[in-house]
Amino acid sequence: MYLCSIMKKIFIAAMLVAGVLTACNSQKQPQTEENMTTKLTLTQEWDKVFPKSDKVDHKKVTFHNRYGIELAADMYIPKTDNTDTTAKFAAIAVTGPFGAVKEQSSGLYAQHMAERGFLTIAFDPSFTGESAGEPRRMASPDINTEDFLAAVDFLSVQDNVDAERIGIIGICGFGGMAVNAAAIDPRIKATVAATMYDMSKVNVEGYFASENTQAQRMEKRKAIAAQRTEDYKVGTYKRAGGVIDPLPDDAPWFVKDYHAYYKTKRGFHERSGNSTDGWNVVGCQSFMNQPLLAWAHEIENPVLLIHGEKAHSRYFSEYAFEKMTGKHVEGQSVKEGNKELMIILGASHVDLYDDVAGVIPYDKMESFFKENL
Repeated sequence: MYLCSIMKKIFIAAMLVAGVLTACNSQKQPQTEENMTTKLTLTQEWDKVFPKSDKVDHKKVTFHNRYGIELAADMYIPKTDNTDTTAKFAAIAVTGPFGAVKEQSSGLYAQHMAERGFLTIAFDPSFTGESAGEPRRMASPDINTEDFLAAVDFLSVQDNVDAERIGIIGICGFGGMAVNAAAIDPRIKATVAATMYDMSKVNVEGYFASENTQAQRMEKRKAIAAQRTEDYKVGTYKRAGGVIDPLPDDAPWFVKDYHAYYKTKRGFHERSGNSTDGWNVVGCQSFMNQPLLAWAHEIENPVLLIHGEKAHSRYFSEYAFEKMTGKHVEGQSVKEGNKELMIILGASHVDLYDDVAGVIPYDKMESFFKENL
């Protein structure tokens, strides 16, 4: 009798588990376009900070991530003489820098790579630019990594894309997110991180590990917690402010580097938080205890890290290379297996945002993607 009672309990428990699994794997309604997407109002005129190329076709597209956030993107399609309508392109999804929009650096990269034969999209991450997500100007190591995966979802089902040849490019803060995406999604066959930031590392430690003590981290936690209370009380999120303007005389040189791009005709865009009022003060809270590169050492597919020799942020790429390969390097180009760190001599962080300094290694990226896609 006792044994029967135990067996009955096991049976009930098994049925409960089965019910949970069934609930997780079932859908109450089919996943139609109507219940998986929302409509975005997108700017149709060319409003980029770079000129339009006559070597590619351009159009606006949208796609959703698994949180139901609709993302806006510019698609760049190479113009070819190929009359084979069944031919499929290798594809690349691009986003970043952190606080920028697709009309800035990511669009420039995407257009250049399309000129070299790849179908590309430059997209606005969640909560940013023309993409959806409320409240605005928030950030998340999970959701923003997911944005890359959603871009791969979208590209994978395009009739003119080979789903087995998809890569990504992350710039600045989205370089770290790109490496994180590569660690979780083997559909990403090749990854480039240009002038990358590890947003977890900089939030936890401060620049150059200047706030890397438990006491300093606790002060940051307390400040963010207090701001959350204040934001909830007044019903709005306080902005942290974009790149400081006007520049104080004693501004660090890398702040001047940012100002030269985001606050001038060279790179200013009205939808860019870095050009205007910045992120929410509480926007980066979750980066403080969610390390982006925790599983970078298990990335099997190729990764190319590109950084300027004189960039204040160069140590982030060196750290990422060490996480992936176990090798510590400083200020030099190096390759270990299918992981590579390319250092651009004389280049600063922002030099890799656009072509003003003429140092973005498009030839290297082209050969990297053609070899690995």
